[in-house]
Amino acid sequence: MSSPGSVMNAALARPRPRALAPDVSLITSGHDVADARLHREVGGALARGLRVEVLGLGAAGDAPHGVHVRTWDRPRGLVRRLLHATALPWRASGRVLLVVDPELVLPALVRARLTGRRLVVDLHEDYAALLRDRAWAARGLGRLVRLGVGLVVRAAGRADLVVVADDHVPPLVVADARDGAGRRVVVRNLPTAVHLPQPAPMAPAPRLVYVGDVRASRGLHTMLEAVEQAPGWSLDVVGPVAREDQDRLETWRATSSAAGRVRWHGRRPPREAWHPVADAWAGLCLLDDTPAFRDALPSKVYEYLCSGLPVIVTPRPRMVEIVGRSGAGVVVADAAEAAAVLRRWTADPAEPQRLREAARAFARTLGDGTDHYADLAGRVAALGRRRS
Repeated sequence: MSSPGSVMNAALARPRPRALAPDVSLITSGHDVADARLHREVGGALARGLRVEVLGLGAAGDAPHGVHVRTWDRPRGLVRRLLHATALPWRASGRVLLVVDPELVLPALVRARLTGRRLVVDLHEDYAALLRDRAWAARGLGRLVRLGVGLVVRAAGRADLVVVADDHVPPLVVADARDGAGRRVVVRNLPTAVHLPQPAPMAPAPRLVYVGDVRASRGLHTMLEAVEQAPGWSLDVVGPVAREDQDRLETWRATSSAAGRVRWHGRRPPREAWHPVADAWAGLCLLDDTPAFRDALPSKVYEYLCSGLPVIVTPRPRMVEIVGRSGAGVVVADAAEAAAVLRRWTADPAEPQRLREAARAFARTLGDGTDHYADLAGRVAALGRRRS
């Protein structure tokens, strides 16, 4: 007869059941786990019943719920970031590796081929054009990065699935794998309703919002100057400020009479990022005229409209086209024109109210981006079932 102690010892010695390995490892070496597209891709995979792990940057609490999360601090310097990216795919456990940064493509391709994983590459931006907007890319190791972008894009074409956010984003041609798995799919940055607030009445006091990457080329100083020239207006800025713009911003905050009318919320997960949007009078997207933005249509334009907000945009072709189709916005050339619009709206609040109604009507024609991410999840699930 076994003693209580021997039974306990046997129970302790019995191996615990191992947790099931994830179906998908979403890996990013450059994005915070609060990134909206990352949340939408994970949401689609979870809705499909896939087990997901996320390896990224930032605070684990900002990652999508329902996944296993591992995070690291953002590497300082280009060399450290490249070393981190080289090691990161080898830390992943999923049958499918989904990478969302260009520097991950080559190491993830090596990991996939050597270990029988499947590889999905999400190149959601034209990185060659984007680098022309970054001052660091014109110096030192940045020049090598620019030379390597073409190699990365060609390597991405060897992945089992290539995901892009728009028709013009390379690679435009993807080589078919022998089993027919190689292909390219466009998953546009359409918002999903779960992340957006319900439309609300306009706030009593005129208020603008900006949500996204905060830097000079995306209109940081243009929108601050516009608010400065429009008494009575306030601005909520949700997103991380680029390191190279922080000194100039601190000078502005210390010297501008409008500094108290601008609230800075920093980076937030999607639901929290869009929480302060609902009752704003308009959303801003004041992109500079740069190679990266000439063909761009930032996701925030859709997100503003789907939140019931009119948009104030600069004359980049695709944003002009959306404003024309929706009738829910204004195109301005610079801060002075933007400020003139704001002063006009102060005198006649009925104008932004009409534009808000047009935004809601246009949003109903767009539908919900959930279907696009569900389709991507279905393709990823099919890849996971195939033998490599």
